Amino acid sequence: MLPTPPADRTGGRGDSRPLPPCRPGFPPAEVRNVLFLSTDEITEAPPAPARPRPRPRILPRLVGRAPAPPSTGTALHNVSAVTAVLLALVAVGSVVHEPVLIPPLAASAAIVHSVPRLPLAQPRSVIAGHLLCAGVGYAVLAALGSAPWAAALAAGIGLAVMTVARTPHSPACATAVVIVLHHPRPATFVPLLAGAVVMVVLAGWAASYARPSAPRYPAYWW
Repeated sequence: MLPTPPADRTGGRGDSRPLPPCRPGFPPAEVRNVLFLSTDEITEAPPAPARPRPRPRILPRLVGRAPAPPSTGTALHNVSAVTAVLLALVAVGSVVHEPVLIPPLAASAAIVHSVPRLPLAQPRSVIAGHLLCAGVGYAVLAALGSAPWAAALAAGIGLAVMTVARTPHSPACATAVVIVLHHPRPATFVPLLAGAVVMVVLAGWAASYARPSAPRYPAYWW
């Protein structure tokens, strides 16, 4: 029987310096189990299980990332407030025999009551935005006449003017379109428009205090 060769203390480095002794408990057992596996153990180790393919999340994509719907009480409050102010505009129009309720004002009322904290819902944007776009609409009507392409140009110019004036209010662009396409009389339309937008703002202010849990409107007046 051949003599058993002494244990190699060099760690396979090929020099005569022995490895320093390990401290008790170092390295941890988990590390030793990994470092001192034999070749057969490594070869015969079972393969890692394959990761399951992620299932496509179709339902969340269809639902989208929109915020959660408001509570039933909040929704009823907003709907009733918007309906009330629009009916008030209809009543004013029947008294003065002029169409006071126009589509841009309905959109403004919806914005004021549904998203009262946004900049485009504040009084500065609502009032100044409609009046500025009314001026743009009459200017385009005088320069280019009543035509669909002129109405589109008036809406774009109105948006640019509101952006410069820091009064963003998207429904006001429709005011410029209404003026170019229907060319109402300025002496009648502009005062009624100014009074109507003030009514929309005051209705939003009153509705925010009618319900204690509603967000206060406006965030700023000017």
